[in-house]
Parts: sequence; structure tokens; C-alpha cells
Amino acid sequence: MIPKLSDINIGRTIEIVNQPSLTYKADFKTGVIAKKIDGLYAIEQTIYKILQTERYEHAIYNWNYGLELADLYGKPRDFIYAELQRRIKEALIQDDRITEVDNFVFERVERDTISVKFKVHTIFGDIDAGRQVNM
Repeated sequence: MIPKLSDINIGRTIEIVNQPSLTYKADFKTGVIAKKIDGLYAIEQTIYKILQTERYEHAIYNWNYGLELADLYGKPRDFIYAELQRRIKEALIQDDRITEVDNFVFERVERDTISVKFKVHTIFGDIDAGRQVNM
């Protein structure tokens, strides 16, 4: 059936409701999924999962989920620093609970490894996060 203009209620008020961030706590070291978590703890887990997932690699996730790293291998260090900052910010901002990502600090850990640390501002508070990347 094709909708008619009279079927659409143009004057209706739409209420936007934020869903809770309640999720199961995953212990990535032991592989145990246990109690439920919410708020800042749930976002910390989300940040970890986003940063550990290569974008476009898994069919279960949409193309806005994850971090693109595969094409950075072998590139110049200055290029990697700039791209990592942009890509981390872009990956995390997809979550509507995250408002800003800033204060990036890069450190060369080994000859082919970079450590990046940054601050994630969320609706529940701030989180210090980081990731090591092979270049």
C-alpha cells in the first residue's frame, strides 16, 4: 500500500529517548563474560573493542565500527601520527556517548611500534585510553 499524505501526521511531536548503555562485562584476559555494567565502565569496554577491531574486516560490524590500521604499515612515522589521531577520533566519535577525543601523545616504543595515549570525553566523564600500533 502506498501511503497517502493524510496518513502522515506532520504535526506530531517526536520524543527522542536515549537507551541505557547497559552491557555485559567481558574480561578479555580470561575470556569470561560476567555481570552487567553501565555508564563509564561500559564506555571503557566499548572504546577497547572499537580500537581492537579492524574496520571493514568483519561482516558482523557496519562500516562505521572499528579502527583502520592495515594500510598504515610501512608508512613514514609523521604520516602515521597524523592519520592515527584522525582515525582514532573518527572511530570513537561514532558512539553518541563520546563527545570528544583529544590530548594525543605519541611515543615510539620499539623500532616498529608506536604507543598512542589520549583522553576520551564522554557524557559520563573522562577516560584515559591508549593503543599500541605496529608500523
